[in-house]
Amino acid sequence: MIDSIGTPTLYMAFTALVAVMLAVDFFVLKHEGEHQVSTREAAIWTLIWISIALAFGAWLWWYLEGTLGPEVAKAKSLEYLTGYLIEKSLAVDNVFVWITLFGFFSVPPMFQKRVLLYGVLGAIVLRAILIYVGALLLAQFHWILYLFGLFLLYTGIQMLLVAEKESDLADNRVLRWMRGHMKITDEYHGHSFFVVKQGVRYATPLFVVLVLVEVTDVIFAVDSIPAIFAVTGDPFIVFTSNIFAILGLRAMYFLLADMAQRFHLLKYGLAAILIFIGAKMLLLDVYKIPTPIALGVVGLILAVSVIASLMHSKGAPKA
Repeated sequence: MIDSIGTPTLYMAFTALVAVMLAVDFFVLKHEGEHQVSTREAAIWTLIWISIALAFGAWLWWYLEGTLGPEVAKAKSLEYLTGYLIEKSLAVDNVFVWITLFGFFSVPPMFQKRVLLYGVLGAIVLRAILIYVGALLLAQFHWILYLFGLFLLYTGIQMLLVAEKESDLADNRVLRWMRGHMKITDEYHGHSFFVVKQGVRYATPLFVVLVLVEVTDVIFAVDSIPAIFAVTGDPFIVFTSNIFAILGLRAMYFLLADMAQRFHLLKYGLAAILIFIGAKMLLLDVYKIPTPIALGVVGLILAVSVIASLMHSKGAPKA
């Protein structure tokens, strides 16, 4: 039996809210046409998405206080906030990979936002499935938490070891498979994913980038979803905090695209967060780290890594 505050009505209402926000995002994208997103525009949208996520957290506290009491309201709101912060911080690694992908394929800036919109839609569907499966498994097999913990520890240590290494996209297995099994054009054809030449259907480099964006999210979802289950076993909290973290990724990409080098030490912070969450899972039956402390530790690690990055890059020549 899965213990959750989520009711069918809450799930339907939240899904409707997400659909409306995605529709607004898509409408704005079509209305603005093919243009390069400015840093100012990206910063405004990033603030909007974060504000909406925090407003939902405040509403959740108000709703639960009136229905289940102040104790449950406080606990679940803290779980939501901690989960959102963890997912948002781990999503930064997604953004860094996207920056590498778009740079490697020389994707024109005006086409990037379309790829990311479809990438976000795919990520939402994928994570909803993984969260559902994860919640079912945890309800039946408590020991899976230990596997999650070991996996996060391993991933965090691996991230520390390869933090300074450049990824070799030319040797990527998915890319090699696509080049060996698909007809791909050498040039972009507007925002099209496919074109027909002399009766033959070709994929464009934009489609290749979209596939790699989706594959990247599969890889990162395997890290981030177990991480949030260390904070809460409530599928509704896991789902809502995950989705809100994903919804703002497109804006975050355009915000960080021109200054990724200034946050190069953030990877060490993300690795430390994974190691901390993994240890928290492994210690679950020995000592349960309170959610406020977990929130404080994650926030502190993020703050230190960001400040250290800015101090280290201060005065450094632009890449």
